[in-house]
Amino acid sequence: MNFIPTENHGHFPVMLSETINNLNILETGFYIDGTVGLGGHSYEILQNLKEGFLVGFDRDSNSIRIARNKLSDFKNFELFHSSYKDLENVLSKLKINQVNGIFLDLGLSSFQLDSPSRGFSYRYNSKLDMRFDLDNQKTAEDIIANSSQRELGIILKEFGEERNAFRIAKVIKESKETINTESLTNIIKRLTPYKYRIKTCARVFQALRIKTNNELEHLESFLDVFMDFLELKGRIVIISYHSMEDRMVKKKFKELSRNKQLQILSKKPFIPTDEEITSNKRSRSAKMRVGEKIG
Repeated sequence: MNFIPTENHGHFPVMLSETINNLNILETGFYIDGTVGLGGHSYEILQNLKEGFLVGFDRDSNSIRIARNKLSDFKNFELFHSSYKDLENVLSKLKINQVNGIFLDLGLSSFQLDSPSRGFSYRYNSKLDMRFDLDNQKTAEDIIANSSQRELGIILKEFGEERNAFRIAKVIKESKETINTESLTNIIKRLTPYKYRIKTCARVFQALRIKTNNELEHLESFLDVFMDFLELKGRIVIISYHSMEDRMVKKKFKELSRNKQLQILSKKPFIPTDEEITSNKRSRSAKMRVGEKIG
């Protein structure tokens, strides 16, 4: 049975007040939520808009459906089943040249992690799907099947930063079992000391998810073009959850700062409060970086 998320699903927008404060929302401004999820951040942005407009993106059609319902009290928004990397095409269709703020939350939605059939979590026994967009053909299972042992090791090393990447890849490729969430987790358990198993599982699953969805390529494409669509004094706010994404954002912000195009407003990344981490443990690795266009 497919897992169908609802508005009542446990959904806690990460660093919500920090996001709204740092976007510095103008009541008549245009804003982008590049990762709508279940609509929590979008809802608060729209609460602060009067005559402005919000454009939202998400690669997961379930997310779009739920977010539309959550935002139904508002009329000044449009959501697209698309990646934030397609910013230029979508804004061109809407005849919007520039916007006052752009927000990305690069984390996985809770309902995606909690879906017993999507394969994002090692807590459920399912096929290794891991696609954000279910219209795409290639699953994580396909990635494993079509990669050589060395290629799979490189995926686990580069995208998961896993020290035992090549050892794990060797056992996966030599396995006679169908590789699903359960058999993959069992392989990791056999190869990993007890105290490291949870972190190793998280890294391996993360690596396969990133590769399946080309997440870093999407972020790189976005970082190369977002400044073209940001108004002077417009804000960019990005929340990331692992070091690769954060390094990419940090590097791009520094480059734009050196070129006197962007003022970095987060000398050190903002992190969740202790209270938020206590109430939502999935926020604990979040880092927020903020910039303002100056040239």
